[in-house]
Amino acid sequence: MDGTLKENDLSHVVSADKAHVWHHLVQHKPFETSDPRIIIEGKGMRVWDQNGKEYIDAVSGAVWTVNVGYGRERIANAVHANLMKMCYFANAAGNVPGALYAEKLIEKMPGMSRVYYCNSGSEANEKAFKLIRQIAHKKYGGKKTKILYRDRDYHGSTLAAMSAGGQDERNMQYGPFAPDFVRVPHCMEYRKDELGLGHLSGREFGIAAANQIEEVILREGPETVGALCLEPVTAGGGVITPPEGYWERVQEICKEYDILLHIDEVVCGIGRTGTHWFGYQHYGIKPDFVTMAKGVASGYAAISCMVTTEEVFEMFKSDPSDKLDHFRDISTFGGCTAGPAAALENMAIIEEEGLLENCTAMGDRMMANLQALMEKHEVIGDVRGKGLFLGCELVKDRDTKEPVDEADIAAVVGDCGAQGVIIGAANRSVPGRNNVIAFSPALIATAADIDAITDAVDKALTKVFG
Repeated sequence: MDGTLKENDLSHVVSADKAHVWHHLVQHKPFETSDPRIIIEGKGMRVWDQNGKEYIDAVSGAVWTVNVGYGRERIANAVHANLMKMCYFANAAGNVPGALYAEKLIEKMPGMSRVYYCNSGSEANEKAFKLIRQIAHKKYGGKKTKILYRDRDYHGSTLAAMSAGGQDERNMQYGPFAPDFVRVPHCMEYRKDELGLGHLSGREFGIAAANQIEEVILREGPETVGALCLEPVTAGGGVITPPEGYWERVQEICKEYDILLHIDEVVCGIGRTGTHWFGYQHYGIKPDFVTMAKGVASGYAAISCMVTTEEVFEMFKSDPSDKLDHFRDISTFGGCTAGPAAALENMAIIEEEGLLENCTAMGDRMMANLQALMEKHEVIGDVRGKGLFLGCELVKDRDTKEPVDEADIAAVVGDCGAQGVIIGAANRSVPGRNNVIAFSPALIATAADIDAITDAVDKALTKVFG
């Protein structure tokens, strides 16, 4: 910190927040007798609250976003320069950083060719859903309108995105939802008994889990199914890495039944899983749509992208005499220059500082640390993840896999916070299965940072569970 906190009275800020701000994902009743936490400064992987308490941020802005860390002056300067020259014009016209970032992004995504700008992950997914529906009418006589989504996956908080939401607790009290969204089973090997596949493991399980998607397609009728929307690694639904053989079989199924494949990279994208820029690139997938947000600009500006292929793009300019032929859609803030300007610098930082490689190395270290904790703490039933995107599933009994109480998860998170480490947890997601603590530190994490995070978890688990 720069020391200014001690010189400034933030009581007015706190009172204004309590009186007027409606926070995300928070029950506000406790704030009638206590203060909300206000994060006032960040540098690298550290943040400070209004009381001057320092934290290691092990969840990159609470929701897996600040991939390159806090206080990046070059990103702020790039945003400022672009705002002063041209802040905004509706994206029916182009802008300089938008064109340059699209070019850079497509270089990282072989097989993809077109970038549609918007401002949130939910919105990017909605754009893909609209394209899929329009293709159903343009190419299939309005028949292939169904969009399949996976149990435990999350695609956003708008009503259409929630219609594709595999986290029932998030959806409760917000229906009814849009029609023709159909759920397929999850692919978590740790909970394979839930799928009736307890007798299988490894590649055999992965192929069988993918085949359950085919069963849904056949039940619904392949002529009615237009797309399959999946996260490459399930995020808030429990940090679920796909089993061997799963994605290969999914790709075959999509090709066999002429189904478009939509990969939601809102969490995994821009280096979060290490080695590659995107999660799907670990698995040899050839998607038709890829959506992204969060790490695209590391939170320095609002931006999301819906990226697609030239084949899809060509469908929307086949008949210029038809006024309904093109994609009749707009995202107001998709015309802001701040987003792509920040995204360009964000990408440059990741390249120049070797953060994809660092993410892989530090992810391996964190995985090893968590596995060591698993040997020490019986309450850890499973450790999962890829790169700097990891989770521990906590259970009362390793044999029965009965989840620990959500209050115990909250206690672990709270104790880590008291130690000065902010970790995440699955919450308000899957009924009876909100028992995963989650980690997504910035790609700049050092070995000392990783060890500090896992040391805090070790102490918290000991305090809560003994």
